[in-house]
Amino acid sequence: MFTLPKLPYAYDALEPYIDRMTMEIHYTKHHQGYVDNLNKALEQYPALQDKTLVDLLSNLNSLPEAVRTAIRNQGGGHFNHTLFWPMMKKNGGGNPKGSLAEAINKQFGSFENFQNSFNTAAKGVFGSGWAWLAMDKQGKLMVTSTHNQDATVSLAQKPILGLDVWEHAYYLKYQNKRPDYISAWWHVIDWDHIEDNFRQAGS
Repeated sequence: MFTLPKLPYAYDALEPYIDRMTMEIHYTKHHQGYVDNLNKALEQYPALQDKTLVDLLSNLNSLPEAVRTAIRNQGGGHFNHTLFWPMMKKNGGGNPKGSLAEAINKQFGSFENFQNSFNTAAKGVFGSGWAWLAMDKQGKLMVTSTHNQDATVSLAQKPILGLDVWEHAYYLKYQNKRPDYISAWWHVIDWDHIEDNFRQAGS
């Protein structure tokens, strides 16, 4: 059965950019809820319980119709949030370095161009969803977005950097000001972790 991963920092570690109460509710209620609902959905399908989230989400069309939507939504929520927490850290931010920085400059022209493209994708999500820097099947970097809890792996894309733009991720502090939340989030990114994601995606 799937379990909630340990949060890699204290609830207040990302303040003032992400407040303690939002982090605690987001992690203990929303993410825990995805885990619990995913496990409940799989109770009657023991053959699926040994599969990884990537296996399940990469092959949605092969899943039993009765449980497919639940795995897509609840499994996607668990998968996306498990990726999301380690992408941030206390005293994060700045710019990427190393091979990721080179790849961003090559693909987008500059970090600023990439950042603007990512911000546009995050602001443009209608309703709930995520903005992503991902790698496509040809190994090319791309900025994209997904709706609700759809996972990039369901689209044969490898996630490198992602931002949760569901209202529960920011509404207590930023209310309806999603652009302010997006701007603040750049101050907590753990670029060392994102570099690791990039290298793994390309391996």
